[in-house]
Amino acid sequence: MTPEITNYFGYAASFFVVLSFMLKDITRIRIVNLVGCILFVLYGIYSNYLWPIIIPNAVLCFIQGYHLIKKKA
Repeated sequence: MTPEITNYFGYAASFFVVLSFMLKDITRIRIVNLVGCILFVLYGIYSNYLWPIIIPNAVLCFIQGYHLIKKKA
């Protein structure tokens, strides 16, 4: 993947994370933040495995997913 496209993943991830701070509904916050975290994981992978970006965002993906599933149950 080209570095230019990889940067778009990073910009999109940042956008979704910032957007999640502007929402009030907790379910929407978790969904939007989950999208941002997934994009950050992809950005980290496509940027030659930036582990300090991949690890915390992967953990946050599991946390957000857990709370979304728990809320539906």
